Amino acid sequence: MAKAVPELKPYAVTARNSRGRVYKESFPPNVDPFAIDRQRILHAAAFRRLEYKTQVFVISEHDHFRTRLTHTLEVASIARRLCVALQVNPAVGELIALTHDVGHPPFGHAGEQTLEKLMADHGGFDHNAQALRVVELLEHPYPPFRGLNMCYEVRESLAKHSTIYDKPGAHELADGTFAPIEGQIANLADRVAYDCHDLEDAIGAGILSEEDLQQVGLWREAAEDVRRQYPDAPLPAVRRPILDRLEAMFLEDIVAESRRRIRAAKVATIDDVRQCEGPLVDFSRAMEIRVKELEKFLLESVYRHHRLVRMDSKARRIIERLFGAYIEEPRMLPPRFARRIGDMGVYRTVCDYLAGMTDRYCQDEYKRLFEPFERV
Repeated sequence: MAKAVPELKPYAVTARNSRGRVYKESFPPNVDPFAIDRQRILHAAAFRRLEYKTQVFVISEHDHFRTRLTHTLEVASIARRLCVALQVNPAVGELIALTHDVGHPPFGHAGEQTLEKLMADHGGFDHNAQALRVVELLEHPYPPFRGLNMCYEVRESLAKHSTIYDKPGAHELADGTFAPIEGQIANLADRVAYDCHDLEDAIGAGILSEEDLQQVGLWREAAEDVRRQYPDAPLPAVRRPILDRLEAMFLEDIVAESRRRIRAAKVATIDDVRQCEGPLVDFSRAMEIRVKELEKFLLESVYRHHRLVRMDSKARRIIERLFGAYIEEPRMLPPRFARRIGDMGVYRTVCDYLAGMTDRYCQDEYKRLFEPFERV
């Protein structure tokens, strides 16, 4: 007999309590507006380009490393599981997760940091704010309006997206209040996903050994039962069950802590969630300490590894040279971008163009502009 689907809590995002869209549109009766948004983001060019954007390891080095797209799909899966456990809308949590990285530039955080530096005196750059530019302006497949005209709660959650690496962007929707529960879940699902999959990719890249990983308390606990069953198996053969257990530990803690906070806050509506004094979806204090230990280990042992530092340095040089070339001679931009300069200015136009590139397109463009015998 099929298990009954839990009823949604009254503070869950639904079509009934949504603040709707900027532009009025007509849809068939009984169509979920968030299903419309899901279809729109899956069809967006910016979403498809995530397939060829770096997560941590440059994708051209190995077919098995996460890309920005596979990261996004893992975030969406975790967000859906947490939404079901907390009885909020899994379709909305998944949708926000699917949308959260469409503004990310090529070459991962190295690309973002480079654009942030280059745009410091010209309005700045932040991939959360850029995701909103994508869904509100840069994608424009529908003649009546620019953007995808997504529901308020999706746009709001993008504006308020916040992790240890991401801060809320400069947008009118980032008003100091909190995102709906589904948006807060997407925040934490992002963190859970990259903490787990960056470990797996680093193992696959040969950067981390089992001896290295034994320094981390969470890894030791997650590996204990697996290693008891398979004491002699090489690390690549058992990394997945260990990581599954690690993810389960994260989710069990998040669900318990979030239920406790929601009960304590006595929220009854989505607006109650927005006006809370702190986030309602988070790790417990004890787990947060352990997660920070893991993230410090990742920073020192993976993100600062000489191979990644070399890749990041190369990516920065590519983006800096392209940016400078387009600023110096904007007529090298494709005509559809060059036409925007009068409205948006040359710096923002160049930034939009670079932020939309995939890794390989960025590398090819670099060759076209700077390699003397490359066709332009």
